[in-house]
Amino acid sequence: MADDIKNNVPEEEELPEGIIELTDEDGVTSQFEYLTTIDHEGELYVVLMLLGDEQQDDEEGEVLILKIEKDPETDEDIYVSVDDEEVSQAVFNKFLVMMDEEEEE
Repeated sequence: MADDIKNNVPEEEELPEGIIELTDEDGVTSQFEYLTTIDHEGELYVVLMLLGDEQQDDEEGEVLILKIEKDPETDEDIYVSVDDEEVSQAVFNKFLVMMDEEEEE
């Protein structure tokens, strides 16, 4: 399921820094907190955390990993779901290492 998820932020609407809105293939718009971008085997992946009521204060939120590609028509960045579980897990593992390193500082 390699459905594209496009960054859908209207220019007139200002979102807080580090917050982006994405619209999925069904037209549902959700807000995410940008956590980081990770390079894995020459490809770039963005790590996001869903914002909203689903996340309780005492729980850690789940992260979403999307591959960054260029839209061939507009040459703008688009986020594409990662279908390969091994790639997704490898990127997540790099993210965990990065978080551990930041906690040690």
